[in-house]
Amino acid sequence: MPEADDTGDILEISLERIENLLKGDYGISRRSVGLLLLQEDREIITLVKNHEPESFNRIKEIIDRTKTHYREPLSYIIALDRQQEASRIAGEVIAHAPKTSLSLKEKISRMMINPISGIPIMLLILYYGIYKFVGEFGAGTVVDFIETDIFEKIINPRVTQLFASVIPWQVFRELFVGEYGVITLGVRYAVALILPIVTTFFIAFAVIEDTGYLPRLALLIDRVFKKIGLSGRAVIPMVLGLGCDTMATMVTRTLPTIRERVIATILLALAIPCSAQLGVILALLEGHSLGLWVWLGVVGLVFLLVGFLSSKILPGGSPSFYMEIPPLRLPKLSNVFIKTATRVKWYFTEIFPMFIFASVLIWAGQLTGLFGLFTNILEYPVRWIGLPDKAAVAFLFGFFRRDYGAAGLYDLKKAGLFSGNQLVVAAITLTLFLPCIAQFLMNVKERGWKTGLAISVFILFFSFSVGFAVNLLLNIMGISL
Repeated sequence: MPEADDTGDILEISLERIENLLKGDYGISRRSVGLLLLQEDREIITLVKNHEPESFNRIKEIIDRTKTHYREPLSYIIALDRQQEASRIAGEVIAHAPKTSLSLKEKISRMMINPISGIPIMLLILYYGIYKFVGEFGAGTVVDFIETDIFEKIINPRVTQLFASVIPWQVFRELFVGEYGVITLGVRYAVALILPIVTTFFIAFAVIEDTGYLPRLALLIDRVFKKIGLSGRAVIPMVLGLGCDTMATMVTRTLPTIRERVIATILLALAIPCSAQLGVILALLEGHSLGLWVWLGVVGLVFLLVGFLSSKILPGGSPSFYMEIPPLRLPKLSNVFIKTATRVKWYFTEIFPMFIFASVLIWAGQLTGLFGLFTNILEYPVRWIGLPDKAAVAFLFGFFRRDYGAAGLYDLKKAGLFSGNQLVVAAITLTLFLPCIAQFLMNVKERGWKTGLAISVFILFFSFSVGFAVNLLLNIMGISL
């Protein structure tokens, strides 16, 4: 990458040449139009192409030639120059009067950014906000009540009896109330298992978001993220991934370089469980505190290791980072309610139909024999990591929806088919397993077919390899979780 002075010279020369070629009236200065052209603003490019047909090709050549001087996008280079100029101007005109004391909010804000105090604060927020509220209350208390007291005791028996009297053909009856029926499995998973978990997560996330904590978290972990080729800005898609990885993959567009977007996409697909999957896994490991720490440690280690290796393999330099820090404030109840209600509505309109569709696909797969074929294939790697054959069904579910697969493991746990070690190995492997169909399609859309497919193939083999290694280590060391 050129030195700072060279950067200014190249951009200024290119900008001056573009300005000289612009003849039309655009309502803003020609310099502003030139800067937008260098950043390849689509609207401005179309406008200039229509207004300057004779010189547009020459302008395009200047832009393309300028891009060859930099490894990063011109929009990123220009943003850095603007930041440096803004800092220079601010340094010349702003005088800082010494303060005798800081306000309480400012003291708390600085504690959140300081690693010594910020890391314990972050762990407390994760423990009480995610583990206790989402994991124990949402995935434990609320799920147990809705699934056991409402679905298993009331809804499922009555619906099964109703369809048995209305539909005489068993093959069609199983579409609705069979082992993988739309109502007895799809609706039960969506409403009894997943809805309480995502709702409690959305509440916790809305509270954290409304306080202004997320930008401070970004500053806190910026140094660690630099080691894996990302900046603190990547904390936004990563935290959003704890809600929905598909949505978070789309948000990686906000990252300034292609290198960062690819690394973030890999990590989202591999090691960031969505809220529903995270909640079910917390419910799976309820009562296995040591197993929970093993799961968290392995997934965290994989996140850092894969990110570090990706940053070494993919070309590009260390990312820069700057972010506006809003003031800390107490969350407003109305904001939390509106954000939670909007996201729950999104869940019902976008995700709930996918559970129904997945149930129909599974029913059709059973009918045609394809479901059994894929299950039989998955039984081999499932045995390889020390799990019972029936776990293959949960992994197949996981490809339709990650949380769908986790819910399948939850049913196997309730049936008493897992030992403590098997439960941890299953939770780790499924967390690292293939992204769901929706996220896979988003990966392809954002990164292209080759990259999207390569990420999924890598994850498929890597997830079972990690599961095998964990199972082997537990057995060799004689650990029983």
